[in-house]
Parts: sequence; C-alpha cells; structure tokens
Amino acid sequence: MDILKTNRLTLQQLAPSDASFILGLLNEPSFHKYIGDKGVRKQKGALQYLRDGPIASYENNGYGLYLVKETISDSSIGICGLKKREVLDIPDLGYAFLEKYWGQGYATEAGDAVLNYSREELKLAHVAAITHPDNDSSIRVLRKLGFQFKKLVTLSGFDGPNKLFEIDLN
Repeated sequence: MDILKTNRLTLQQLAPSDASFILGLLNEPSFHKYIGDKGVRKQKGALQYLRDGPIASYENNGYGLYLVKETISDSSIGICGLKKREVLDIPDLGYAFLEKYWGQGYATEAGDAVLNYSREELKLAHVAAITHPDNDSSIRVLRKLGFQFKKLVTLSGFDGPNKLFEIDLN
C-alpha cells in the first residue's frame, strides 16, 4: 500500500515479499557500520525481521519503516519511516539506503515526506532521530530536515553512544 509520494519516490508499507531486498540492505557494509549487524543472513531471517519490526509496528503504532522506491525505475532503494523505541518518549525517524543511491538527495526527500506525514496525518508534535556519531552523511541529512542535536545517548543494541536529534513539528 502506497503511503507517500514525492517527485521521485514512492513510500509504501513493507511486506513479506520485500524480504530479499531487506536481506541485502541489512547486510550492506554501511548498515553494519552505522546502524548495526541485525544478524539476518537468510531469507527466513529477513521475513522475521519484517514481521517483528515494520509490519508489527504498522499494527501497534499506526506507522513504521516504509519501503522507498524510485518512481521512474520502480526499484527498491531503501527504507524510511518512524520507529517507536521503548527508550524514547517520541517516535524516531529512521532511514537506510543502498549505498549506490547515496548522494542523490533521496534520504532528505523521503525524510521530509515522512516528517510532513507525521505532522499532517499522525498529528505528532515532536520526532527524534538517532545516528552513529561518525555518520556525517546522516547528520547532514538530519540538519537539512531541521533536526537539532540534543545529546549523546547509549541504547541497547548499539555499539557505544549515538547522537540524539529532535525536531519540533509545530
């Protein structure tokens, strides 16, 4: 189901049929370096990741991570959306793209669409974002989107502290 459209992108709910794409994305070297190794090495693990993560989030929270497709080619290029972490009081914007699509403005474009959706449809007042302290590209995207750095945080499942950013959507 399509959730959002931009000039170049379509964001839609992830489905079990996206397991092959997710398997590849979760095993990109940059994903391991900046987000973490989720231990998903086979199609079955990717299906479980989808069911326990994004698909469950749609049901439980009314939002989640969405598949990002390039409209012209209909190619799956990444994920972008909101996550609800138990350690944060507000949803957090998350995104990851295949490395071959970096540097083309897709993360900013998808992130902006998700923030507008968060404000207009979900009626959220604030959104957080977490990034690895060395992920300069992600930090630039967050700043372009209007996020402000708040503090370093230590979260389970991550190696070392991460930078916490927030944006006021009002």
